[in-house]
Order: sequence, then C-alpha cells, then structure tokens
Amino acid sequence: MSNSNRAGAFLAAVMAAALSLSTAPPAAADGLTVFDWSGYEDPAFFPAYMEKYGSPPDFAFFGDEEEAFQKLRAGFKADVAHPCSQSVAKWRDAGLLEPLDTSRLSHWDDVLPGFKAMKGLMTSDDGTAWLIPFEWGNTVLTYRTDTVKPEEVASLKAFADPKFKDRVSIGDNVDDAYALAALAIGLKDWSKMTDEQFQAASDFLREVHQNVRLYWTDNTEVSQAMAAGEIDLAWAWNETAATLQSESVPVDIRRDTVEGLSTWVCGYVRLKGGTGSADQAYDYLNALTDPAIAPYMVETWGYGHANAKGMASVDPAILKQKGYGDVEAFMADTLFQSPLPNALRQKMIAEFEKIKSGY
Repeated sequence: MSNSNRAGAFLAAVMAAALSLSTAPPAAADGLTVFDWSGYEDPAFFPAYMEKYGSPPDFAFFGDEEEAFQKLRAGFKADVAHPCSQSVAKWRDAGLLEPLDTSRLSHWDDVLPGFKAMKGLMTSDDGTAWLIPFEWGNTVLTYRTDTVKPEEVASLKAFADPKFKDRVSIGDNVDDAYALAALAIGLKDWSKMTDEQFQAASDFLREVHQNVRLYWTDNTEVSQAMAAGEIDLAWAWNETAATLQSESVPVDIRRDTVEGLSTWVCGYVRLKGGTGSADQAYDYLNALTDPAIAPYMVETWGYGHANAKGMASVDPAILKQKGYGDVEAFMADTLFQSPLPNALRQKMIAEFEKIKSGY
C-alpha cells in the first residue's frame, strides 16, 4: 500500500472512530464505583442510568456497614455508597462523605416527609445534605408456616425459645441484632438505652445465640437456608419473605408481634476521594430515586421506596399486602433504626462479637 493510501486509510479510521464515539452512549467505564449491599446491582433499580450509559457502574459489596466503614477508613475508594440511617452521622464525622448538591438531585423534594424529619438523616444541623433516602423496610420475624404455628411466634422472645434450638438465623449485623434485642426488652427508642438496658439486651442475644444455626450475611444465604428447611425462624429483611413466597416456599412474616417492628431507612451518599464522574454519580442517584422505581421496589423486593410520589403510584391492594397500606400506623409501633450515639454503637459492636463467639 502506498504512503498516500496508508494516510487515507488512517484518516478514514480516525473519522469512523470519532463518529462512533459521538453516537454511542457514554461508557460507565469512566470509573464510577458503587459500594453497596449485594443484590442492589439489579439494573431494574436504575433503568434511566442504563438507558443513558448503556452499562451499569462498577460495584463493590459489603456485608454490613461496619465492614464498609472500616474498609473506607483503610483507603478503599468508591464514588457512591449505600449506608443506612444509623451510620450516616458516623461516616460524615469520620470525613468519608462529600456533601450532596441538592440542585442536581431531581427527586430531593419528593422524599417522604417522615424521613425529612428524621434528625441527622438527610442533613446536618447547618442544612448541609449528606444522604438521599432510597428504600425502607423492616427486619422482621420470618418463619416456615409448615413447621411453625403462628401462635408460637406471636412474640420476639420466640428467638430464645429452646424449642427452636439450632433452627434460628439472625443477621451478622449489629444494628439488626440490637434492634431485635431492644424490642424484646420493651424499648422503642434505642438511642436512649441505659447501661442496664444494654446489659438486658445483650443477655437476650446470648440466649438467642444458643438457638442460632446461622448468622446470615445476605438475603441469598438466609433464603437458601429457609428454602432447604435448615432453619424455621429468621430475623430477616422483607426481601427474604418476598423472595421465598415468589418461589412457593411456605414462609410468612409476623408484623404484629407483641413487641412491635424494627424499621430502617437506607440511602445513597457520595464518598470523598472518589475518582469517577460527578455527572454519572448524580445521574445514578436520580435514576434510583425516580418515582417509577417504586412499584418494582414494593412488589418484587417487599420494601418501601423513599419517593412519596412513587409510593402513591403503587396499587393500594399491593401496598396493603406488603404492609404499607397505612404508613402512619406502620411507623407508630416501630423501633426506628435511627442514628445512635457513637459510644453506644461501639459498645454494641464489641459486645456482639463476643456473643457470636459464645462469650
């Protein structure tokens, strides 16, 4: 090939590449990394992002928020993360978070009013925004209906009943564990737990430990154990029952235990030091919080979506079936996993490790 032909071929290739870049969707390979719970990589949670960029962001996963916190403190880099209400202040105070620019959050004003009112959740005292809520739900008593009678699980104290020895599973998650224990000893506001109440809650978890077959780390693990008949009783997220019921496994949940419910709200933050595109980060947050996501969230995962317009669009019959028909009543009899004083949470973390080790 002559030099002139080579030059012409090279110019044509360059022009073709430029044309391809101008018409193809932007690639998520710019490095946007989402640090999340396993399962939330589901593209049905962010279809608008997929439509714009053509592929999902990169994902890294954590088993609980303390693991995530320690990993970030040790230098792990990501752009967006998914903590829950009780961790936001701790992450912020540790210097891990980048403030949110609410002018770039399309659905910021549509967040459920109850979440906006939660002190320290979305904003700090000076009005700086740190988290946009995404989903909310329960950690709830979940049981096999073919081996357990409803009257046997009318109280959360069933988790410590010797009849369920080696047939119980609770999460390897300090927040869910102490939410269970706080409810079991009669507390609805765990942020004011006294030393005596902390001891009583820890003693209850030691009783539960005698029955535990499995401390689960994600929904897949506990769902598989229940489906296989290895456990009869679990302290699990709404997602577990929704998953198993869709597979015709005989499972139900008790929202009406005498002690009430444990309710949590989680959302997304921007992490300091991330190297991904800020534009992509905000596009991702806006895709997640789009009201169109709410029906999928409620029907498939069994969780509530944080967007008020989205929740209003869900079929009322489905909302009632999933337990969200009367949100005010739902909130009234619940322990909200609200932010904890750091000293108390550190005590819980240390004590829970002892309990799981049999001490």
